[in-house]
Amino acid sequence: MSVQAASTSPITPLGFARDFVVACRPMQWQKNLLVFAAFIFSARAAWVLDDPDSWGPLLLTAFGAFWLFNAIASGEYLLNDALDIERDRLHPRKRFRPIASGRVPLPAAYVGGFVLVVAGVAGAFSVDAHFGVIAAGYAALTAAYSLWLKRLVIVDVVVIASGFALRAVAGAAAIDVPISPWLFVCTTLGALFISVAKRRQELVLLTDNAAAHRGVLSEYTLDVLDQMSSVSASATIVTYALYVVSAENLPANHSMLLTLPFVLYGVFRYRLIAEQQPEKNADELISRDVPLLLSVLLFGLSALAVLAVDR
Repeated sequence: MSVQAASTSPITPLGFARDFVVACRPMQWQKNLLVFAAFIFSARAAWVLDDPDSWGPLLLTAFGAFWLFNAIASGEYLLNDALDIERDRLHPRKRFRPIASGRVPLPAAYVGGFVLVVAGVAGAFSVDAHFGVIAAGYAALTAAYSLWLKRLVIVDVVVIASGFALRAVAGAAAIDVPISPWLFVCTTLGALFISVAKRRQELVLLTDNAAAHRGVLSEYTLDVLDQMSSVSASATIVTYALYVVSAENLPANHSMLLTLPFVLYGVFRYRLIAEQQPEKNADELISRDVPLLLSVLLFGLSALAVLAVDR
């Protein structure tokens, strides 16, 4: 069905509800799993596995933080897509999104986005004041990105990476545990690597129409993006290695280094499939690539095994 046909089709309540949920981009919620990072890496410092009373309340709070960030992120996606409706209609895939195709009217997108953001931030303040401030800061940063910062070369990818880092910091604030500087830096660099890969995909996919869809793409080149990708990937790996050997709450025998091969594979695998499949978003690349998912699973299992054995 063409965009024009979709925009003139009658909107039914059930169809609108389905398209509204799609416009909220639930597949992107996997990014908010970063709020659990502080919980996982505070093992032995804030909780121990054989004492459910120590980790149960923290895990429940982390789940609440996750859903509140889902609400804020979905609200921001609605507002961003409403603002970018004309540019999205020039994109080979984005033009079929519910808002760009007209299946979700602009007023509904603006109202729904505003309500979700306000509700998410208000809920965050009800959990913890510090968590609320970080959630509000994340919402403000995302709004600034949609309105202006995404038009500034290099600043755009740094802001996206900062949004990921704020998720990790928010998770620590929600359960009231200190955030490791290493974890903060590692998260920021890993997110920068993914953001740069996204810009490279857009430049390759859109070719001559890249600047029309996203003006900042006219200032990037493939060579520059490849260099930025290499630097951020290398820095992410080195930072993670330094983190697992220096964090006080991790095993003193440095056995967490056993997880490093899975991080190496994950970074290199993502770089490979991002170049092979420029038409796919980060959430599609991560959630639909079996080897990458397997490396994430093995990373998690190996980390849990190390922490369980060395208690």
